[in-house]
Amino acid sequence: MEFFRSCAAYIIGGACRLRNVATHVLEQKASPMGSALHPEVDTSQSPRLRLWPLSASLIVKVGLIVGLLATLYLKVLYDLGYTWWTDPSASHGLLIPPLAVYLAWLQRETLMAEPAAPTAKGLWFTGVGCAVFLVGELGAEFFLTRLSLVIILAGLIATFWGIPQLKKLTFPMLLLVTMIPLPALVWNALATPLQLFASDMAANLAQWLGVAVYRDGNIIHLAGLSLGVAEACSGLHSLSALTIAALLLGFLQCSSIWMRITLVVLAIPLAVAVNVVRVTGTAVLADHWEAIAFGFYHFFSGWLVFLMGLTALWLIARVLHHFEKGA
Repeated sequence: MEFFRSCAAYIIGGACRLRNVATHVLEQKASPMGSALHPEVDTSQSPRLRLWPLSASLIVKVGLIVGLLATLYLKVLYDLGYTWWTDPSASHGLLIPPLAVYLAWLQRETLMAEPAAPTAKGLWFTGVGCAVFLVGELGAEFFLTRLSLVIILAGLIATFWGIPQLKKLTFPMLLLVTMIPLPALVWNALATPLQLFASDMAANLAQWLGVAVYRDGNIIHLAGLSLGVAEACSGLHSLSALTIAALLLGFLQCSSIWMRITLVVLAIPLAVAVNVVRVTGTAVLADHWEAIAFGFYHFFSGWLVFLMGLTALWLIARVLHHFEKGA
């Protein structure tokens, strides 16, 4: 009971203080001196109140767009996130969206300095994105449905913000495309030739290093055991990772579009080469220390060759940047 009495006394006291403040304000408005000291504010000209209807309209538009995108892509994004989480070859996709947002944030000053220029031309991008989404849904092709989201985002940026802003965000949008795993048809078409190439080169290098080896397809036969160059050892994982790294290094180190393209193109043979080094190392170690080859080295070699490839790629980017400055 004492607790309720205390609460009631506190509420009554607060109400009395509020009444006194209101009475004081009314007296100031009623007096001429109060009017001079506290002039009337034209609320119709207040920036916040004047912008509020526009802000409310913008909030409604953004809410409608987000709602429509969520309706269309909720299942698509769930499946994409599940693929990132469960498929090691696609796990890099978890890093791409926040990285793209961060790169866009770095350009915020130049983006905001450009006046907004909404255009109906962005509807063409949106229409193409919707068509790609429809084709992907009808053909049960996950790559197309996921790609359509990036195209629609580009269309929305152009429609509501402007083409100049979309041009400045070209690289973050391109980076978003790399978060989408390749179609299974393309992946399988690339994996098999890369497996055979890695097996052939690794067998030749192992023979050159003095290891007795015989290759049959993607199987490397040693004196006491056989090594199978599986799909995971085809080099596609290194290829995708180093290609994304080349895009980032080109964006940060090179200003010329041709230098950036050159860096990305050079990342392809570099990724294949470091994968051959990995398979060759496995064959040589397996001939001498089988436990190490299939234990620590097999687990650690993936990271090791990626760091080797990344270091080589960084050196190439520095050389290209040097030539770019010299030109």
